[in-house]
Amino acid sequence: MTRPYAEVIGDPIAQSKSPAIHNFWLEKLGIDAEYRAQRVTEDGLADYLAARRSDPDWRGCNVTMPLKLPIIPLLYSIDETATAIGAVNTVYPAFDRLLAGTNTDAAGFLEPLAAEMRESHYFRMARIIGAGGAARAIVSALGNRGFTLVVAARNPAKAAELLGELAAGNDHHAVSLSHFAKATDFDFDDREGCCDLVINASPLGMRGQPPLRFDLSHAPPGSLVYDIVTDPVETEFLSAARSAGFRTVDGLSMLIGQAAAAFELFFGTAPPREYDAELRESLVR
Repeated sequence: MTRPYAEVIGDPIAQSKSPAIHNFWLEKLGIDAEYRAQRVTEDGLADYLAARRSDPDWRGCNVTMPLKLPIIPLLYSIDETATAIGAVNTVYPAFDRLLAGTNTDAAGFLEPLAAEMRESHYFRMARIIGAGGAARAIVSALGNRGFTLVVAARNPAKAAELLGELAAGNDHHAVSLSHFAKATDFDFDDREGCCDLVINASPLGMRGQPPLRFDLSHAPPGSLVYDIVTDPVETEFLSAARSAGFRTVDGLSMLIGQAAAAFELFFGTAPPREYDAELRESLVR
């Protein structure tokens, strides 16, 4: 007997927590389906999609690094959200099993910031490390919400290109990673009424990756520090920020938020978010 399934694809993929999240929800809802992880390289992406499109049990896939951009030309259509971001993180078979793409990363990223975004600020600024697929979603989301952005990348030209493509206005800045690695003696002014975010949108600090070098003297007082890395959940970056008195958001918040939107596309029903605390506990064991 076969049963419906969805999966997450990428390279590497063994560290992904997406199967644990989706299978947790499937079990809670009593749905006879499963969610898997599948390593797919960029060279094998076209063959993977062709095989899955012909499988009637396949309900779609989440897409992680490094496939969020290369997958775009292989799809029949992508929606306005994915078009605006320029990256796809969710694929599903639409009419006649033609493959459609969307992006739930921006919505997932913003979910734990909902209260912050409802407030009025006279100035909003975000310092973002990374210029890959996840960073594209974050830049797009924050650029549309009035943030002045500073994006740091190994290649500042790539960061500048990303800003020019996704964030309107001329007040944004692209810098090298080394800019934030060195201490600064900048005297921050009164931050009352400001919203300051410091975001790691890169793999730096992930298990098996180089550490993130960010000197917290670059974080204005009252900043919220957000790390999208999920393995480990408690990164050195977040631990240092919390010890320094900053508020923090970990990568599980974004991961669960973006997964919820994808789950509904795959399985036709909303996930049971009332169990989020139990889900988080299971993911950090």
